[in-house]
Amino acid sequence: MPKPRKTEATPAELYGPLLACVQERGILADGKTFVDAVPLRPIADIMADFERLSPGDEALRRFVDANFRLPARFDPPDPAAPTQSLRAHIRAMWSNLARDPQSGAINSSALPVGHRHVVPGGRFREIYYWDSFFTMLGLVRDGEIALATGIVDALTDLIEDHGHVPNGTRTYYLGRSQPPLFHMMVALLDDARPDVAARRLAAMKREHAWWMEGAEDLAPGMRAHRVARLADGSLLNRYWDPRGTPRDESWREDVETATGSGRPAGDVYRDLRAGAESGWDFSSRWLEGTSLSSIRTTAIAPIDLNAFLFGLETAIAACGDSDATLYAEGAERRREAVTRHLWNEEERYFGDYDLELDQLRPSITAAALAPLLAGLATGEQADATARATRKHLLAPGGLRTTLVDSGQQWDSPNGWAPLQWIAVAGLRRYGHPELAQEIARRWVATVEATYLRTGLLYEKYDVESPAIGRGGEYAPQIGFGWTNGVTADLIDAVEDAKRL
Repeated sequence: MPKPRKTEATPAELYGPLLACVQERGILADGKTFVDAVPLRPIADIMADFERLSPGDEALRRFVDANFRLPARFDPPDPAAPTQSLRAHIRAMWSNLARDPQSGAINSSALPVGHRHVVPGGRFREIYYWDSFFTMLGLVRDGEIALATGIVDALTDLIEDHGHVPNGTRTYYLGRSQPPLFHMMVALLDDARPDVAARRLAAMKREHAWWMEGAEDLAPGMRAHRVARLADGSLLNRYWDPRGTPRDESWREDVETATGSGRPAGDVYRDLRAGAESGWDFSSRWLEGTSLSSIRTTAIAPIDLNAFLFGLETAIAACGDSDATLYAEGAERRREAVTRHLWNEEERYFGDYDLELDQLRPSITAAALAPLLAGLATGEQADATARATRKHLLAPGGLRTTLVDSGQQWDSPNGWAPLQWIAVAGLRRYGHPELAQEIARRWVATVEATYLRTGLLYEKYDVESPAIGRGGEYAPQIGFGWTNGVTADLIDAVEDAKRL
């Protein structure tokens, strides 16, 4: 087990003006490069020398090279015709994406990880929270139980150390989490050993408490942290981050977004951070207009977040300990709140709730399927959701993310592996196997067609073409953990069904 770090300070806290200078001048192509670097000398000495540094980008670049060990550059292989089937390629990729336990060098941004685990790939060199569940689907399918268990053990450590699972295992991610799927990972492994089950149940309760912080004292119409009390007393959750500063890893982009927005910069930064916590970074779901500067994530109660928390509450209740009734009652109150405020009775699908305007947000998104996955929907709601999904979200290459083409990566024309699986699993749960099968078939065909052209798997795909996805703050990444896991699970599920 790696030793605890001596500091959990972020790069922005450690390097202040140096980080701002490096990021805003753009001397490194990817803003994540510098924040993942390791200092080669005491920070006080580095900062003292920085104050005397001659102006100019070249001098700054030489200074960074001399004082930091930058992460190894990742150059993706050139596309080439594959030499093995898609399913065989996925099996072979697990060893490439697996990482040994990490101690986390002092004053680097890396958090310690005490277990062997899997990373997404490309620029994503560390564990990411909700990615990990979808990656685990493939690991379990391929018998990589030790790797899957290592992920859950690592996430359990993180909850015990921080009260939540950070967005990723970096200090600059500690202010935010991601969609809370830890309980689904626990269920996927189904480890009944009493000591293991007790520890994971305790972690689930602690994570729930973190998401619900401030709820008990919240008056109607008020918001605090990640909770919002509506005028009728209903309680819903939102995404939020306590830091009103640019994201360390996307500093330049966030400064540019806030500049000229006409809004207090801190509000923009917090909404960007909350958008990153959602996993949908970024999407028209969070925008007031078409510009990213109109982002207002913290003013929205998302349907998928509240469905996942319903799932967490019901999972804790199902464990049957002395607190079971308390969590079961909380789940029922959440079901009532979601039904009252996040169900679009006129259009017949679930949506996000605008906490400031006190109304549902317009337009269906793939998040509407999350209540089916969690078992929150009624049978009638599930049937209506299936009809709306077929009418609006079913694309030639899988499930659409949204109906809006904003240029953001979590919008049309992109489709994402986790959203395909959530939809397929939710539709199957409520007796719509034909639509589930159609989404799965189209998604696998998209991934396979691109794989046959390039020999690679990507983090996102254009489900209209189909082709490699586009948009966002960085080039499409290959690897790729959750695409591998979801695609493997869907391929195998189809084959399993054929054998029945």
